[in-house]
Amino acid sequence: MKPWYETFEHGADIGIRGKGRTLEEAFSNGAKALFALMADLSTIEPQKEIQVECTAPDRETLFMVWLNQLIALADIEKMVLSEFNLTIRNNNLTAVARGESIDPQKHDLGVEVKGATFTMLRVFREAGYFVAQCVVDV
Repeated sequence: MKPWYETFEHGADIGIRGKGRTLEEAFSNGAKALFALMADLSTIEPQKEIQVECTAPDRETLFMVWLNQLIALADIEKMVLSEFNLTIRNNNLTAVARGESIDPQKHDLGVEVKGATFTMLRVFREAGYFVAQCVVDV
């Protein structure tokens, strides 16, 4: 089965896109696309949890804030993440992200992502699915 997340080229940066039956699933898959840039997701075990809470004025900004929170928390904790369970209510997001400490011997490390941007930021419905996307600065 094809993953419900992907990356796309955008100049010197990289676009990420998550798709899902629900808004939460699209945001979760967008986070997977983000961390797939940083490491091979199949090598990451969900050993540790990080709690995430964020709010924004709209769904698009919420997606960007969500990704930037994950980037910051993963950096602080020196972790790579691979599982994301979240709830969105009225542009308020609460989540548990799971992963493990970075181990260059175990994880096939990719690019360092500096942050999610407003570039190509969209959250929309397409063919019955939610899609969340933006360009990340690498």
